[in-house]
Amino acid sequence: MTRHSPRKATGANESSADKSAAPSLAGHFLIAMPAMGDPNFARGITFICQHDEDGAMGLVVNRLSDYKLGDVLQQMHMPCERIEVATTPVLMGGPVQPERGFVLHAPGKREWDSSYRVNDVLAVTTSRDILAAMADGEGPPRVLVTLGYAGWGAGQLEQELRDNAWLTVRADDRILFETPLDDRWNAAIALVGINPANLTSYSGRA
Repeated sequence: MTRHSPRKATGANESSADKSAAPSLAGHFLIAMPAMGDPNFARGITFICQHDEDGAMGLVVNRLSDYKLGDVLQQMHMPCERIEVATTPVLMGGPVQPERGFVLHAPGKREWDSSYRVNDVLAVTTSRDILAAMADGEGPPRVLVTLGYAGWGAGQLEQELRDNAWLTVRADDRILFETPLDDRWNAAIALVGINPANLTSYSGRA
């Protein structure tokens, strides 16, 4: 996986050839196939936040880090006296910039700095203000916090799909915010509607 910064979608000057490219996988899960050899993604589920002709960026959503949100807030000199906030698990979002925090959440009435709207139901925010609000008990009601992200260069994700590295399926909020971490891979496979034992016979697309 290429280590690169997240990219915004291109503007109106993109060519007609670009517009006819494969549809964006933003808002979808990438489900690692059983043969995935990269330990960062083995039996992993990655939620794709951005995907265009320049590459893709996503967050692994089923791998626990060694940190709680209280640890992250303390490192940022943000006091937090709310136990339910301080004990919130922080996930390992990917191998790129593991020192950087990402908050995946449902958009609400409040706007946050450095926030990117993935689709109508989910946004990802990297700014300090959302963490400060969470520390005060005023953050979004459903959040997922990660350290780091996963990135792919132009055409790299498409090649990995052709190489049978991933299955893709539209993301389900229940898996993101309600399903226990250890059950998320199987739950995502169930969305595809196949038996995990038969995965090796699939092309990597759903």
